[in-house]
Amino acid sequence: MTDNTEDKKPDNAAPAAAPAPKSNGNGKRRKMIGIVIAVFAIAGIGYGLWWIFVGSQREFTDNAYVDGNVIQLTPQVAGTIVSIGADNTEAVKAGQVLVQLDPADALVNLESTQAQLAKTVRQVRNLFATSSSIAATVQMREADVARAKDDLERRERLAASGAVSGEELNHSRDALRSAQAELLSAREQAAANHALVDQTTVEDHPDVRNAAAKVREAYLAYGRTRLPAPVNGIVTKRSVQLGQRVNPGTPLMAIIPTDQMWVNANFKESQLANIHIGQPVKLTSDVYGHKIEYDGKVVGLDAGTGAAFSLLPAQNATGNWIKVVQRVPVRVEIDPEQLKQHPLRIGLSMEATVDIHKKDGPVVATAPRSAPAYSTPVYDADVRDADDLISKIVRANTSGTPASTAKLATRRDSAIHPASYSGL
Repeated sequence: MTDNTEDKKPDNAAPAAAPAPKSNGNGKRRKMIGIVIAVFAIAGIGYGLWWIFVGSQREFTDNAYVDGNVIQLTPQVAGTIVSIGADNTEAVKAGQVLVQLDPADALVNLESTQAQLAKTVRQVRNLFATSSSIAATVQMREADVARAKDDLERRERLAASGAVSGEELNHSRDALRSAQAELLSAREQAAANHALVDQTTVEDHPDVRNAAAKVREAYLAYGRTRLPAPVNGIVTKRSVQLGQRVNPGTPLMAIIPTDQMWVNANFKESQLANIHIGQPVKLTSDVYGHKIEYDGKVVGLDAGTGAAFSLLPAQNATGNWIKVVQRVPVRVEIDPEQLKQHPLRIGLSMEATVDIHKKDGPVVATAPRSAPAYSTPVYDADVRDADDLISKIVRANTSGTPASTAKLATRRDSAIHPASYSGL
């Protein structure tokens, strides 16, 4: 009988020991955690350095919008629209006629004032000529008085000898008194006429200047029947129609000068302490995205918050008052060349970042402007042309050269309304 006791294991025998766990997994985990901590530490250090040297030297806002001049075209005289020279979205040049009023009534008035000026010049010339004639009359009356005195003295000497009767002597005395009266009348007439032309010429005579002012007024009214564009730009908001009767001040259309735009960046009141005039600004538009960046410059800070100048300003003296952070518009000038390459439109959203490293500029404007901010020369020609017309009329009626005021008016008419108007 075989003994199997050696092959059997006791029931309470201890199990075999498990293999020792490997330490590679924990090492990898600790390594990954260390890498993550290092990355965050580097990122934190990098952000801190960026904030110290860059971020803290910037003021940013996305509450910024493009603004510009909206020039309303309005008539200065009443009239009926006979032509319109441009429509919405079209580009126009300064001086281009955009609206033409019916000039018939103004032309009639202009011709009437020209005729009156010519008549006045001739009347003033007659005053000067009369003055010379009256001066000659005075000299003649003085000669009559001298002759009457001689006659009276001679008769008085003869009367002593009885050669001249008393009646004839009385007639001589009457003749002397009559000559003296006529001389006095001539001198008074000369003084009255001299007062009308004293220290003046035909061109500077008050009557001529008054008539010339009427011509100038009529010429300006005639010239104002055409409405030129004051500046280069784009037409918008056209409301005028052909045949419409308009009065002075009626808005007809608007012109947006595309080269005269800026950005109003509305910064929080807590950001204003670091913003000064002259600081550089980086601008981006939602139209072009961040790929197009404009260079700008702070040119001024508004004198009040946007809420203060709103149509219905907030009334904070109430029981349920809640503090709201206010914003102040900061005007940023855009580089004209960049604006020309990448045009903007009024009202577009912008993002503005102000570099506040330089803080030596003023916070508010301190000196007034030495020249006009905006000006246009398109209306100067009307006054010059009116003066030229007046000079021609005065010369034509002073020198005696035959000239018709109607022909002058025709020449001026061609200057006011060139043939190019037919293409409007």
